[in-house]
Amino acid sequence: WMRPKSSILQKTNQRRRSTMSPRDEMTFWEHLEELRRVFIKIIVAIVGCGLVAFLLKDEVFRLILAPHAPDFLSYRLCEQLHLLSQNEITTTASAIQLVNTTLTGQFAMHVKASAYVGFMVASPYVFYQLFGYIAPAFEPATQQRVVPIVVSSFVMFCIGLAFNYFVIFPLTFHFLGTYQVSGSVENLITLNSYVDTLLVLSLLMGILFELPLVCWLMGRCGLLTASTMRRYRRHAVVAIVVVAAIITPTSDAFTLAVVSLPIWLLYEVSVLLVPK
Repeated sequence: WMRPKSSILQKTNQRRRSTMSPRDEMTFWEHLEELRRVFIKIIVAIVGCGLVAFLLKDEVFRLILAPHAPDFLSYRLCEQLHLLSQNEITTTASAIQLVNTTLTGQFAMHVKASAYVGFMVASPYVFYQLFGYIAPAFEPATQQRVVPIVVSSFVMFCIGLAFNYFVIFPLTFHFLGTYQVSGSVENLITLNSYVDTLLVLSLLMGILFELPLVCWLMGRCGLLTASTMRRYRRHAVVAIVVVAAIITPTSDAFTLAVVSLPIWLLYEVSVLLVPK
C-alpha cells in the first residue's frame, strides 16, 4: 500500500520541478555569479555610452550650459508671463559668469559630465538588467511585464530630467547666482559648481519621478497599500512642500507651488496604482 503513495509523491515532485524556474534551483553562490554578470553588463553599457558622450563634447556641453544663457527658453517664458520679480532675467542671467579655478578643472568636468550622461543614456538597459534579475521574486504576471515596466520607468525618468532642466534648475540657478549678502561681494560661479548642481538635481528628480513605479512594486510585494497612502496623505503633502522648498530655495510662493504640484500629482498617481 506504500507504492501508490510513493508514486503520487514522485509525480507531485516532478510537476513541482517542471514548474520551477532555473533561478529557483540556483545556489547562493550561483546567485552571486549571476549578479556579477548583471553588474558587468551594466558597467560595460555605462562606460560605452560615457565614451560616446566624451567624444560628443560640444553637443553635450551645449546642452549642459544652455540654462546659463539669458535667452534660455524658461527665462523667456517667465519674462513674457511676468512671473518673475522686478529684476529682469535677461540682465541678471547675463551677469552670472562661469569660471574655472584649477588647471585640470575643465578636463575633469568633461570626464565627470560624460559619466553622468553615459549613465542617463544607459539607464533603460540598467533598469532592464536589474529588474530582470529580481523578476523571479515576483509573481508570473509581474514577470511578464518586464518590458513595459522598463519602458515606463525610463519615460518617467526622462520626464523628471526634463522637469529639472526647464523648471527646477533655471529657477535655482537664477536665485542662487544672483543672491548677494552684500553689494560689495560679487558672485563668480565655478564651472564645477554649476555642472555638479545641474547633474545632481537631474539625477534626483529623475529618481523622484520613479515614485509611482516604486510604489506599485511595493504594493505587489505586499509592503504598501492604497489605504495606507491615503491615511498619510496630509503627512506626505507636508513632506512634499519641505522637499520642494529645499530643492528650490527661493522666497517666491509661485515657484514653490510649481515644484510641489508635480510631486503631489506623482503621489496621487501612486495611490491609484497601488492595490487597495
